[in-house]
Amino acid sequence: MGKLVALVLLGVGLSLVGERFLEFRERSNASREVESIEPENCHLIEEIENGSEDIDILPSGLAFISSGLKYPGLPNFAPNEPGKIFLIDLNEQKPRVQALEISGGFDKELFNPHGISIFIDKDHTVYLYVVNHPHMKSTVEIFKFEEQQRSLVYLKTVKHELLKSVNDIVVFGPEQFYATRDHYFTNSFLLLFEMILDLRWTYVLFYSPREVKVVATGFSSANGITISADQKYVYVADVTAKNIHVMEKHDNWDLTQLKVIHLGTLVDNLSVDPATGDILAGCHPNLMKLLLYNPDDPPGSEVLRIQNIMSEKPRVSTVYANNGSVLQGTSVASMYHGKILIGTVFHKTLYCEL
Repeated sequence: MGKLVALVLLGVGLSLVGERFLEFRERSNASREVESIEPENCHLIEEIENGSEDIDILPSGLAFISSGLKYPGLPNFAPNEPGKIFLIDLNEQKPRVQALEISGGFDKELFNPHGISIFIDKDHTVYLYVVNHPHMKSTVEIFKFEEQQRSLVYLKTVKHELLKSVNDIVVFGPEQFYATRDHYFTNSFLLLFEMILDLRWTYVLFYSPREVKVVATGFSSANGITISADQKYVYVADVTAKNIHVMEKHDNWDLTQLKVIHLGTLVDNLSVDPATGDILAGCHPNLMKLLLYNPDDPPGSEVLRIQNIMSEKPRVSTVYANNGSVLQGTSVASMYHGKILIGTVFHKTLYCEL
């Protein structure tokens, strides 16, 4: 009798896992193919071959690019090379990148940069906050940007027990930021289990030297995060749920959800066009192609623009789409004066004039 009960429970368990796996394939857009939509004036940026996972642009047109991310389960073409921060001046007629030197005693060999965010202080000093994964842990590194020397000076590493599986950050003040946690488990097997069962245990947290707290929960995989131009609203991408959460920011740093924009594609990082307030989303059309990388059938790329996001019917349009023949695994897109930089998790970087 005991064996029969065990077999029945095993069968029910396997049936449940199988059902959830089929749902996961559907959430992953496993059968989706991409139709190309490519602006005419585009070219790949030379020297960036190992990803440009996140991009943030100063009002002056200087863009910071994080490159070389090593992330469990995702491709990486240079596993033994440390990550880098690149700089590109979008005011140049033919923008070129340069890798920024890092001084101040920072361990560059363990640099594994993920999401980034710029903070400009009252005295116009520029700071770059970088999510880092040394030994696959999560920290936030704080650097000061030396514009004349085109370099970064390491200032501090932020650690906290809630800063786990950190994906992206958006900075509001000196050592004040929101951060997203994209997975609850760090073990590869349990991580896959979490994704298939859609546990929704990830969150957004607020960090400051005085207070650290979770301010929003219930995400399948909280990913990119950014702030509206007036700093009243926070936008959070939930990548495997294929949507963007619009959150109201309160004086105590808590967040209240106002609406959810469903996009039908897997949304990675977000940015705001400073000229229009539109949101740009770097997206993965087919997650399965990203997870099960095949160079003969690579993951495609997609960039969406969301206009009038606070209206009853926001307008969603495609800025760029490619089947992977040019750009694979898009993670971010950022605008500056009609020019757009499109970054990827592990591949190349595209520059377009719209």
